[in-house]
Amino acid sequence: MEAKVLRACWKWRNYPPGHEGGGARADAEVLLNAAGRQLLAGMCGVEEDVLARALPSWEEGDTKLRAEDGDPVGLWRIGGAVVGPVAFGCRLCTARRTGTALRAVRYAPRWERVCVRHGRWLLDADANQPLEHLDLRDLPEVVAAQRRWPSVARRAVRAGAEPERVFALGYAVVARWWEQALHWEREAVWPRRLHQVAGGNAGTELERWRIVGRDAVVFPEVVTVADALLDPVMAELAWRDSGAGQPRPLPADGAFCRRLGERVGRGWLGPLAATDYGGPLTSWMGAVIRIRRGAGGPPGYGNDPWWLRQEHQPASMAAQLRVLSKERSAPGSGTTWRSAVPAEQRARITSLVNDAEEQLTQLRGAQYGKTADAAQQLLGNLGHAATLIEQAVRETAAAALGAGMVLEDLVHWARLPADVLAEALPDHHRNRQPGKER
Repeated sequence: MEAKVLRACWKWRNYPPGHEGGGARADAEVLLNAAGRQLLAGMCGVEEDVLARALPSWEEGDTKLRAEDGDPVGLWRIGGAVVGPVAFGCRLCTARRTGTALRAVRYAPRWERVCVRHGRWLLDADANQPLEHLDLRDLPEVVAAQRRWPSVARRAVRAGAEPERVFALGYAVVARWWEQALHWEREAVWPRRLHQVAGGNAGTELERWRIVGRDAVVFPEVVTVADALLDPVMAELAWRDSGAGQPRPLPADGAFCRRLGERVGRGWLGPLAATDYGGPLTSWMGAVIRIRRGAGGPPGYGNDPWWLRQEHQPASMAAQLRVLSKERSAPGSGTTWRSAVPAEQRARITSLVNDAEEQLTQLRGAQYGKTADAAQQLLGNLGHAATLIEQAVRETAAAALGAGMVLEDLVHWARLPADVLAEALPDHHRNRQPGKER
């Protein structure tokens, strides 16, 4: 049956979801009411209890749809909002089972994205991009990582942790490293893998390939970090780095981060990871240390090592591609920061950011002593840092405006009202024509 004829058998509450700018979503999901499910089961000759086991969303329609005089009713949804992450299926596996190499999608968490039989990484199906998989035939370590994950998951269960949360934390830690790795002169593993999944050379599309290839490239390190965070020996190292019974700030040369770097095959990574304050790794360390000190407080995220804050969750491939598309279409997006912004202005911004960072770093040792003294130093340093950051925001916005960016975009990025930002940018006043807003 043709799709249009098949769909006509149900009454539809809405239209199939699509991407911004047009195009059908590959991860579109259909929810059916009881009558609609009975109709489908009869048409395909498969009993409903079998379909319920095969299709994770089979009974989700009961909570979204009500019976309407027994009519079969259907409702379109985005798959990720119904059950979980949706990935493309392997076409070769589909052809092997059905005899036809059709596109298929399936609900698949990130630790099940490798088709071991055919050496493929199966990509998210929610992004508006043409690729369904990445070739892993020259990257056996990625395939091996998926084979290792079940043992890590069993270890998590024995430790009383949910494997999904352990993986999510490891994924967040390594994805944060991935964003920083462009500045790591000694990093050689990830560039090699990225060029491999890009067909040999990412070329001029490096920025796009860093988005599309990220999850496959970093997967071995994600599994290794998740395994390391479950190791009681690693928790003991974090405890010792904190001073154990005599609290102290975590050192840049701490044994925990040094050992973690060695476990991911990067002996030089320790100091870089240790000084990355405010990330998911230091949050995990803080929770472990508070639990050991018995200062975790009431049950909640503060004393839960596997709690992943919203701001630490990595951006999805779809979200990053949308941002990249908007950046490339924006004025001034084709020029580099270094070529568009004068060196003096770049130096001022860097100096302001460094000064603000120094003020915030000093706060780590200011939370001890008398209440009045600690409060005075905390508030003083925070106020000074806030002033420096505000100046850095205005300097950066002025530099971007001078490079050709649109004020409306700067307002969105800086999270400041348009009139406030405009008043802070003298170049905007000089370039604005009377009676006309840019």
